[in-house]
Amino acid sequence: MVEQWLTQVVIGLNLCPFAAKPYKKKQIKIHISQARQDDELLEDIYQQLLELNTTPPEQLETTLVVVPHFLSSFDDYNQFIDWIDALIIQHQWEGIYQVATFHPDYCFADNHPEDDDNLTNKSPYPIYHLIREESIEKALTYYPHPELIPDHNIERIKNLTSEEKNRLFSYLITNHYQ
Repeated sequence: MVEQWLTQVVIGLNLCPFAAKPYKKKQIKIHISQARQDDELLEDIYQQLLELNTTPPEQLETTLVVVPHFLSSFDDYNQFIDWIDALIIQHQWEGIYQVATFHPDYCFADNHPEDDDNLTNKSPYPIYHLIREESIEKALTYYPHPELIPDHNIERIKNLTSEEKNRLFSYLITNHYQ
């Protein structure tokens, strides 16, 4: 389900213009966490950051930590980001790694939960995307006006037909993530 979301939504709609190349090169790891508690998930994320830290980008560019059994509440999920940020600071990985966030109930500040804008960050399960900042910097040298990516993504989602939205985001309707 996560790989389908990655290929059809993230890459297929070009929501992340930097994802297709590492996906084709098999440099994206999808780690399914079995965590059901904060400390277990934090340990999983730490281990994934360690692996990124010790593996060259040519072999492992980025990691998606999928959390199918925990943090179903978007508020709890969002609060957990503070723990990840503290972990990054504690290990002096600021400026080296950052985290992007995806959740089935993702809702941007000042949005209503049902707003289409939120679909850009809705995923089949809670996901923390661990990203090498160096990779982002390299990719941005070839991408004009990266600050417009969120606006382009929202426009892309809004231009989808109802049928396309239903097909691409059926995981939200069928509620696979429980």
